[in-house]
Order: sequence, then structure tokens, then C-alpha cells
Amino acid sequence: MSDVEPITRASQLWKQMTEPQRLRAAEAFWNEGETGAEHAEVVGLLSRRLNFRVKSVLALPLEKKAKYTAGLASVSDAVAGRLLITYHLTHQRQMMGAFLDGLGIAHEDGLIADDAQPTPDPERLPTAVQTLREQFPPEDVAIYFATLRLQDPAAWAGLADS
Repeated sequence: MSDVEPITRASQLWKQMTEPQRLRAAEAFWNEGETGAEHAEVVGLLSRRLNFRVKSVLALPLEKKAKYTAGLASVSDAVAGRLLITYHLTHQRQMMGAFLDGLGIAHEDGLIADDAQPTPDPERLPTAVQTLREQFPPEDVAIYFATLRLQDPAAWAGLADS
């Protein structure tokens, strides 16, 4: 990930993900079903890129749709945001839970509980960050922290240097 330019949009983060991360995100995206505006947008993008009819894109096997989606260099912030969310919920729950445990934030399988205060304790944050970096691949941790900052910049401002 680039240290030069701060990430302020989900589409920027999508461009900085590794190829395997993007493929896993795309697989999770298509596995959740073809519902919602983001899915329709991706079908349209793939249809134009591949010069396929929409019906033909929809008929593609999941593996092909995921491969083609992962290869999209530019997607809207809405699509990138959905890809990031499905990626984390499908593939990174253990990491999410470990980080929230380190911060003492109540969660259920990596999802912050509705009644929990999502703002991390600034005194616990450095230790939780370091622990996560020791336990998980650096590219996964970087994407997770950037995603948190995008979702709630005020609550996760302490991750700006992470």
C-alpha cells in the first residue's frame, strides 16, 4: 500500500489490494447473491468490458465472474465498498475479532455489537495494532485498517499512522 497518498475513497483502496485479495473479495461479492445496485453495476461493467450481453454475464460461472471482477481496475466507491465489506465478513472475521478483543470492544464474530462503543481506547490501540501485525499478514492488516478508517474516520483516526 502506498505511504505517499492517504486513502480517502474505497475505490482507491480497491486499486491497492493485492491480486489474491481482490479475487477473494470478488468471490465473496458474487457468493452473496446477485442482488443490489452494486451487483447490477458490476454486471454492466463486465458486459461492456467483455462485450457480452447482460444475460451472458449473469450466466457466467461464479469463478469467471469473480476473475473478471477482480480484474476491474476502476470501480465506483459503492462497488469497492461492497467488495471490501464482503471480503472482510467472509475471509477476515478471525482478524477482525482479534483486533476488537485487543481493544476491549464487544463484538460477535468480528462484528461490533450494536450496544458497543466503537471508538477504541487510545491507550489500548498501539498494543492491539502491534498484536494484529504479529498474528496476520501485513497486507491483510493494512487493508483492514484502511477499511476501518474509510467507514468511520473519526472513530478510527488513531489508525492513521498504522
